[in-house]
Amino acid sequence: MKNIFDAAVTNEVIARINQLTPETKGLWGKMSVAQMLAHCSVTYEMIYDETHPKPGFFKSLIMKLFVKNIVVGPKPYKKNSPTAPAFVINDKRNFQTEKKRLIDYLQKTQELGGSYFDGKESNAFGNLTESEWNIMFYKHLDHHLSQFAV
Repeated sequence: MKNIFDAAVTNEVIARINQLTPETKGLWGKMSVAQMLAHCSVTYEMIYDETHPKPGFFKSLIMKLFVKNIVVGPKPYKKNSPTAPAFVINDKRNFQTEKKRLIDYLQKTQELGGSYFDGKESNAFGNLTESEWNIMFYKHLDHHLSQFAV
């Protein structure tokens, strides 16, 4: 798994994002490219913007037991996998706005570095290691950028 906290890897991901256009079509799934960019930003909204409430005790327990290993484990996501309700983007989004927002989040994350995230509590999975944060960030981005053939 590539290390998203490494500046070269972050720049590589940003270069992939910069290959997208408003007309880029996904190879699978229903999202437009602008919706995909917004979808990818949700992870960062949960960290930096606190716009998403933390799940209650029972839902958090279910997430830790059944979802955490899928999200922070090295096994790639399957195509057309279901997503959590907070990540569903149904409305029309502005491509340039969403692209800039995601890139800004990536740059902020890289600048803070892995040590900032080591032991940091996630919205749904409790405290994660630097490695788990990296896998969660990179794997999700790689999955969706591959979805849009970049």
